[in-house]
Amino acid sequence: MTVLPGKLSDYAGKEMSGDFAPLVLIPTTAGTGSEATKFFVYTDTATDAKLLMKGDALLPKLAVIDWTYTISSPVSITVATGMDALTHAVEAYTSKKSNPVTDIYCLDAIKQIFKYLPLAAKDGNDKTAREQMALAAYEAGVCINNSSVTLVHGMSRPIGALFHVPHGISNAMLITECLRFALDGEGAEERFAKIAEEIGEAEKTDSPSCASKKFLGALERLTKTLEVPSLREYGIDLEKFAVSEEKMASDALASGSPANTRKAVIKEDIIAIYDRLRLA
Repeated sequence: MTVLPGKLSDYAGKEMSGDFAPLVLIPTTAGTGSEATKFFVYTDTATDAKLLMKGDALLPKLAVIDWTYTISSPVSITVATGMDALTHAVEAYTSKKSNPVTDIYCLDAIKQIFKYLPLAAKDGNDKTAREQMALAAYEAGVCINNSSVTLVHGMSRPIGALFHVPHGISNAMLITECLRFALDGEGAEERFAKIAEEIGEAEKTDSPSCASKKFLGALERLTKTLEVPSLREYGIDLEKFAVSEEKMASDALASGSPANTRKAVIKEDIIAIYDRLRLA
């Protein structure tokens, strides 16, 4: 804001442009993909909302990806950021804005994360796992920079803003329910089926319906392996959560991310998913 007039919140949802200082980013986690994106998110404490800021001028001039900087990342951060990267890749692949180029990056990132995130969480000194996760996080960042995110991220940000849940964990809490909702969207089933094939959960002879369900099953097993908590297990006040669902649903829709989902999303759909999360 040394370049632009006004407050940061004035630019929410708008394309930011200006002669900004050049960015050189060195990620110390394998997750956000910020080193490859034109986005950043901040919490507006006046409204208790996470706001998405965007603009080509925000792209880093240089990204230095050295997996050795992620070695010291504790298990909790490894899991949270790793699940953020997975959510990026899955959402970009199943987004209305997906394209053949990002599809290649998405599928590779998904495949590597399913394989290497549990290994990195189990042994932080696993060099191969750390290296592959660093690459996958970068790939997933490239994907969302071009194909964006969908319902999961739209619903995740309000949970982070109001209840201070790490972003990757709120993604992980939501991802299976959100994807199950989107399953009957245009072309979604075929996309989920392709992911199932890539991660070795389905055969090419499986029907899209069968294969897509195998992917959702694999996703549930992964979150259990990584010990992703429920809202209750995380310690969230469930009564406060219920009261907040209306605001969170409005904020989710206002972010624009749910509109990229292959199925039309309305406020009542989002509230219903929040309900299922709360009652789990």
